[in-house]
Amino acid sequence: MTLPPRLYVDVHILQTVPPANLNRDDQGNPKEAYYGGSRRSRVSSQAWKRATRMHFTEQMPAHDLATRTRRVASALTAVLRERTALDEEPAGRLADALLAPLKIKAGRKKGDTAYLLFYGRRQLANVAQLVSERAAQLVALGDKELQAEIEQLPVAQQFSTGHSLDVALFGRMVADLAALRVDAAVQVAHALSTHSVTLEFDYFTAVDDHAEEQQETGAGMIGTIGFNSATLYRYATVGLHQLRENLGDDAAAVDGIGTFLTSFARSVPSGYRNSFAHQTLPSLVSVVLRSDQPVNLVTAYEEPVAPSSGISAESARRLAEEYRTAVERWGDTPLFSGVSHAFHGETAQRLEAAFGPALAFPELVDGVTEQLSAAIDEAAR
Repeated sequence: MTLPPRLYVDVHILQTVPPANLNRDDQGNPKEAYYGGSRRSRVSSQAWKRATRMHFTEQMPAHDLATRTRRVASALTAVLRERTALDEEPAGRLADALLAPLKIKAGRKKGDTAYLLFYGRRQLANVAQLVSERAAQLVALGDKELQAEIEQLPVAQQFSTGHSLDVALFGRMVADLAALRVDAAVQVAHALSTHSVTLEFDYFTAVDDHAEEQQETGAGMIGTIGFNSATLYRYATVGLHQLRENLGDDAAAVDGIGTFLTSFARSVPSGYRNSFAHQTLPSLVSVVLRSDQPVNLVTAYEEPVAPSSGISAESARRLAEEYRTAVERWGDTPLFSGVSHAFHGETAQRLEAAFGPALAFPELVDGVTEQLSAAIDEAAR
């Protein structure tokens, strides 16, 4: 298989979630959206991307990951203190001087940036390394002399190279300095329920453990939490070509896609997690490699699945049919397709006809990465 100019890794997931409030709106209720003329449960792409990023911590060392914060100056100050003998105040002054050439707009609070900056932790360490051996000499200079010395250092270059996997996947938008922008390699759709939903409310009370001693009656507090339950269709696509460009390393790009597949499939947003314990796993994960364009199969659910038909299994059958129809209609046979699922009988037969035999999830991830590695190796010959 010759590596085409563009290669997309499409990920289709069906996941049933019990009563939960994964991602709340400005009223505190689960997010919803109209699709196909009916109300659906919705989980924003931002919520699931953050859950995926947080799951990376279970697969990768902390120093290989990124941080998104307004407090980059404080973070750099801490790194400088670890690597030099500077106290808090001179380390903070040196950190401010190092970040000044980036011309990032300042926030309202002293030391904060006006927006969240997404940077690799190794990148911040590399900035500190630029001055660590002469930090005491630099902080002894006046403001103008210090700034002149710092401007000779490749500070912006440290943030423009050696991206961590999460920055390379999800990208970085910096309005003030185009050189710091990183085009995202992954697109994540808002998760939508395959069926209509109705918002429900949990009216709860909490008992004061000392109320009986005081001969008091009634609840210590009362409240309500909005919730719904849903079978969600989740979709994401990763551009291998963009990830290779962002990381500058083919093997790291392939490994990164394997890491993303695992974390995207296994992660769940943490909203009201302690109240609902909604930690389910997907009932289906399908991965399709395409050289033409990414294809979101949410159109399978433009007509909502009826609640009496076994929502999860019917959703799987609809997905298989939508995929098969799309391939036949457009004539764009994918380079590879694979599936891992928990269905049986007719549903399993339809899934196999569309995506191939069912695999254990680790086998699916290995199959995808082997295909990507083979494509890169063949293109290099």
